[in-house]
Amino acid sequence: MKKHGVLNRDISIALSKLGHTDQIVIADCGLPIPNDVTCIDLSLKPGVPHFLDVLSIMLQEMEVEQFTLAEEIKMKNQPLHAALLKNDIGVHYVQHERFKQLTRDAKVIIRTGENTPYANVILHAGVIF
Repeated sequence: MKKHGVLNRDISIALSKLGHTDQIVIADCGLPIPNDVTCIDLSLKPGVPHFLDVLSIMLQEMEVEQFTLAEEIKMKNQPLHAALLKNDIGVHYVQHERFKQLTRDAKVIIRTGENTPYANVILHAGVIF
């Protein structure tokens, strides 16, 4: 049995397959999931697990060089936006409709129980060297 790190086997597998610039999405419970992208659904009930809890664990396990966020988060979810900016990771903003299109390129979407507006991020894999 695995002793440390992410215990979810699907997330562990997805992380081990990532290369530079590959993308993983962490999503709220309302983001539409494209039919041809794998969804790892962690949602248990509204608000559980929280977006930031899942993000925190992912940032411990994954080298991230950039976030992509919906532009709307700046006005519609200022507390979450401020928390994301504390990670000292570069941010690229797009309109929410464009964000949804970009999720089609993700290797996987991790769905949380988060139920606040625009609580979605595309994590762009970096390199460790």
